[in-house]
Amino acid sequence: MEKPKILCVILARGGSKAVPGKNIKTINNHPLIAYTITEALQSKYIDRIIVSSDSEEIKYQSIKYGAEAPFTRPPHLSGDAAKPVDCILHATHWAEADQNIKYDYIVELLCTNPFKTAQDIDNALQMQIETNADSVIAVTPLADHHPIRIKKIVNGKIKDFNPTLVEIPESRRQDLKPDAYIRCGSIYSMRRDMLEQGIRYGTEDSRAYIIPSERVINIDEPMDFTIASFLMEKFPRNYVKPIN
Repeated sequence: MEKPKILCVILARGGSKAVPGKNIKTINNHPLIAYTITEALQSKYIDRIIVSSDSEEIKYQSIKYGAEAPFTRPPHLSGDAAKPVDCILHATHWAEADQNIKYDYIVELLCTNPFKTAQDIDNALQMQIETNADSVIAVTPLADHHPIRIKKIVNGKIKDFNPTLVEIPESRRQDLKPDAYIRCGSIYSMRRDMLEQGIRYGTEDSRAYIIPSERVINIDEPMDFTIASFLMEKFPRNYVKPIN
């Protein structure tokens, strides 16, 4: 069987609001984006890594750590309203025209989730290849935030958010069934034809790759960055280094 052609796209625009400059903000002496690039470079399946950005500094740092940043993302794909799927499709079209090839699968890696490993990436891609699913996305288990425990407030009174999911008082976390998971914003793999339809995930044949919670921190707020910085200093990835 011929090895499938796989393109990795990392979206990293420069306009973060909650954590300004977060994609290249330093964690343990390296820009945030470096951790995702480093893991992608170790993948046995990925053929090319492209960073799509509207920022020259992000492009510079991406190239420094081994990715390609061969174009500047156009303005209509750089604002707050731009959809990730459109940005990924733009990068895919560029890469295919550049090499005169057609990729079989596209994998989006989010640099704001720096604790995924090369093994996580390859496990998800192996599932993608073996099943030829529409998509494979990373999820992580919900424990204390199980849907059964979600509430709403009506006239000052606590009510079950979903009346079909009723919490039994004093139930333990391990009693909450079925097991629940949430998209963790780390890995999105998809068939090339699904991307062309504007679909990253959510079809009947979207598969789940489970990442344990200790490797999931999605940096959206300053506190997320503080926690990620502490953990990366405590468990450093000493193999992360500039290569260009």
